[in-house]
Amino acid sequence: MSAPRAGSATAAAELRRPRRALVTVLAVVFLDLLGFGIIIPILPFYVRSFGVSDVYIGLLAASYSAMQFLFAPLLGSLSDRRGRRPVILVSVAGSALAWTVFGLAGSVAVLFVSRMLAGAMGGNLAAAQAYVSDVTPPERRAGAFGLVGAAFGLGFIFGPALGGAFASDAAVTFARGTLPGFVPVTRFSLPSFAAALLSLLNFGFAALFLEESGARATAVARARWLSSFRSALSDDSLRGLVVAFFLLSVAFSGVQVMFVPFAADRYGYGATGTALLLTYIGVLGVAFQGVLVGRLSRRYPDASLAVAGAALLALALAALPFAPDIGRALVPRFGGPAFLTREAVALVAVLPGLSLGNALLSVSLTTLVSKSAGADVQGSAFGITQGVGSLGRTVGPPVMASLYVVAFWTPFAVGAVLLVGTLVVVAGLRGVAPAVVGVER
Repeated sequence: MSAPRAGSATAAAELRRPRRALVTVLAVVFLDLLGFGIIIPILPFYVRSFGVSDVYIGLLAASYSAMQFLFAPLLGSLSDRRGRRPVILVSVAGSALAWTVFGLAGSVAVLFVSRMLAGAMGGNLAAAQAYVSDVTPPERRAGAFGLVGAAFGLGFIFGPALGGAFASDAAVTFARGTLPGFVPVTRFSLPSFAAALLSLLNFGFAALFLEESGARATAVARARWLSSFRSALSDDSLRGLVVAFFLLSVAFSGVQVMFVPFAADRYGYGATGTALLLTYIGVLGVAFQGVLVGRLSRRYPDASLAVAGAALLALALAALPFAPDIGRALVPRFGGPAFLTREAVALVAVLPGLSLGNALLSVSLTTLVSKSAGADVQGSAFGITQGVGSLGRTVGPPVMASLYVVAFWTPFAVGAVLLVGTLVVVAGLRGVAPAVVGVER
């Protein structure tokens, strides 16, 4: 009887190890996004504090994404060759430096330097996604990538809330009376230093607990990322995914970059108010990506979920800028707290459609990429799609910010039109059988 017990123990240990590895990398992603989320509520106000146009908000976001476009494929390919763990560790350490420089910035030029460094280090998401693929069987990857999305959502629940708290007058006053005099303390620097500290803690956590997944590319699978891009565009199953990632990234950048200025200009919200809204969006993201998408993926094809997500996201984007008008027209007058106006109720009602549409579309596209890639090129495959997404976020923010200066509603309307194009692309994916992603061999 002892042999079966030993065999059972070994099987149980093998079952626990992938679960433990998945939980660890999810924690790393969460801590990374927690630091990123801290900055979101203050970023537009930080840029405006230098007395420059809102177009610079878009250009700053574009500088981050441009570096991510260059480095995501390189880091993804490097993780195939050298391992996921060292790539993630170096990227997290670099993020700590980037956030420190961000807090010390005395000019818009230094802000650009810090965001470009953060963008280069932000390419570690490709390695993290490849790590998830390494430790997860194909039939469970949609649920696993949903959990990655939930880790993002958790970062956006607590991150913006922390950012709003660190930017408050009470926190700044307390820090000035506590920290050494040589530390510059403002409502912008304090959240930045908090994000840097979180990155350092994340580095320590990953160094202690993140094991190598064991995946390595074979010699023939190593390729330059430009060759991988060309091969991806020539692959019938991957071409549509690349185009869909690009269109989604351009479109959604209108929300990511201009939502805080929109909330400030149309609703009068400051950093604390927008932080609460972003926290609400994060809660929705956790619920949808961590629970709902995984369950739906077991019942419906990934391509069909992507179609539904694109349609829902397009509708929500089109409705978002007109939420105040929708509230005044459709929400009856009611008694309640002063901050809970009819316009605010309409905004709170529109945001779930935005979050669910993005969850369905982004998780389904990520799963389709994973299923279309060979086991030895997961990092390269995610590097390609993350790089294309970064290219979209490089193009989108300055365009969307410029449109916002012309008319506040135009970035969201143009984003909705682009999502219709995404809908057409992903609808075509339902007739394409998965294939192994191409790399130069």
